[in-house]
Amino acid sequence: MPVTDVKHDLENLTLTITADFAAPVQRIWQVYADPRQLEKVWGPPSHPATVVDHSLTPGSRTRYFMTGPEGDKHAGYWDITAVDEPSSFAFLDGFADADLNPNPDLPVSENTFTFTEHDGTFTEHDGGTRAVYVSKFASAEGLQQLLDMGVVEGSTQAINQIDGLLAS
Repeated sequence: MPVTDVKHDLENLTLTITADFAAPVQRIWQVYADPRQLEKVWGPPSHPATVVDHSLTPGSRTRYFMTGPEGDKHAGYWDITAVDEPSSFAFLDGFADADLNPNPDLPVSENTFTFTEHDGTFTEHDGGTRAVYVSKFASAEGLQQLLDMGVVEGSTQAINQIDGLLAS
């Protein structure tokens, strides 16, 4: 499984997930840059994503929804704030309503996804990529709300799907 570490820090208002992949940085970048690949890994297996709009360009908005096993839909968005291809991108991540408009009643997090080559310390993934996913919240309550909603489990399941996509 790619996810090697998960830490949430209520004092610093962050959730950090670390994952290691046996693929080069550019390949991991493509998973997030291509909306069809992103659909296969954004959201846990029980809630596959449909990406409606997507561009890793500062100022753009990605809109998507996940469909649950009962047909229930859960929408969200990313407002892309920075891009350094293929090393990192940053975005505001929020929930959306049925029309894919931001839902101000749920927390928004500032996210930075960073991809770096392994330095040789991780023999099983030499030439691979370490991905560090950091989410920062405006309040401990917002972070706790997402923790209570299962963000750690859902994100871990989602990220762990990347190995399957890389193998296909």
